[in-house]
Amino acid sequence: MSLDQVEGAGPAPSQDAPRQPEHDPRRSRTRGWLTAGAVAVALVLVLAVALQLTGGVRQAVQRVADDTPMVPAEDTALADMWASYKTGFIEQGTGRTLDPSQGGITTSEGQSYTMMRAVWSDDRATFDTSWQWTKDNLQRPDRLLSWRFGPRADGTYGIQNDQGGQNAASDADVDVAFSLLMAYSRWQDDDYLYDALPLIDAVWQYEVVDVAGRPVLTANDLERNDTASVLVNPSYFAPYAYRAFSRVAPRHDWNGLVNSSYDVLQQVSADPLGGRAQGALAPDWVRLDRTTGAASAATGITTTTGSTTDFGFEALRLPWRLALDARWNDEPRARALLEQQASVLGEAWETEGRWAAVYSHDGTPAVDYASTAMYGGALAALEVARPVLAREVYRSELLPLYDPDTRAAKPGLGYYDANWAWFGMALHLDQLPDLNDPRGRDLP
Repeated sequence: MSLDQVEGAGPAPSQDAPRQPEHDPRRSRTRGWLTAGAVAVALVLVLAVALQLTGGVRQAVQRVADDTPMVPAEDTALADMWASYKTGFIEQGTGRTLDPSQGGITTSEGQSYTMMRAVWSDDRATFDTSWQWTKDNLQRPDRLLSWRFGPRADGTYGIQNDQGGQNAASDADVDVAFSLLMAYSRWQDDDYLYDALPLIDAVWQYEVVDVAGRPVLTANDLERNDTASVLVNPSYFAPYAYRAFSRVAPRHDWNGLVNSSYDVLQQVSADPLGGRAQGALAPDWVRLDRTTGAASAATGITTTTGSTTDFGFEALRLPWRLALDARWNDEPRARALLEQQASVLGEAWETEGRWAAVYSHDGTPAVDYASTAMYGGALAALEVARPVLAREVYRSELLPLYDPDTRAAKPGLGYYDANWAWFGMALHLDQLPDLNDPRGRDLP
């Protein structure tokens, strides 16, 4: 396949800019019991005495004693939260995902999240409208996706070139391609495969570069032009997706990219990256020397704390990606990294009763507030390494985000928090199957 040349290089994508924390001090855990519910509980207790606490009555009393919230089935919560997300963040009739916290802009990341959630939710209508909008408005001639769309200085809406919006962000490109392969398998429509293949080729051609003799996924399509070092975002690494790509585009060394991704993750998680202490958690951003492969702290990127080596609003996504590879492919390297992360996060929960929104590279809290996105993404480390504790964190921090009375997500969640709360809940409830046919399918 002959791909067009990438558009002229501009400033690095400001998807490299920091996530603004949606200040989310520990949320109230009020159960919202109704007066009628209290009367019902009293009746249960009376009946329990009369029936000597037998059978189902004993279980009901135990639920009250344990202060267990009585909510609808948790899989209903996922479906309801997806419905409320579509109402609150997807422009009706167009399929454009909005980020209200940034003036209603649309990012390739946002489109990718919508497409992944839609295919896992078996919502073909939303998937198709979102993908059509993405093709019409973000896809470039080389098939990569421009990363930022919104209002421009002249009053029109389009790619925000003055903010590097024409450049690509590799995580979104990979996630969109992967969602297309899932759609191909789920709905048995060859058009999804035909759309995925050129995007997969473009990811390899423009966003995977040679670093010390091994392929590495870089943060964007500009890094290949830097012969000295490349910018890498570890949370962009998706080994499970590369395995799927290898089945439909075997001419590229996707399995080599799986291996190099784990090598880099192990390296940057342990390397001090200029700090005084050995690393414990993966950094948000890092630079790799193209000749030696040596890692160093990234510069020129604004973050919440001023440090690019924090485990923060970028890196929180990594445990979730690793957990998918651990569950779907029984990958021991993913499990080892998750166990390391769970050691830090598990101790933090047991000691403080919450997680900070950002942690320093050595595992110490970097801020004094929490964030929903951190719970949604980082919970995955506990899911694999400490499932009992994962259930505790889930019930404390994620499940209460669902309002069973309105059958929707509780108000106040921003775009990023809403997505990562859902991804974390879906992983916990085992509602993220690998929809790709592991045998692959021949092209029609």
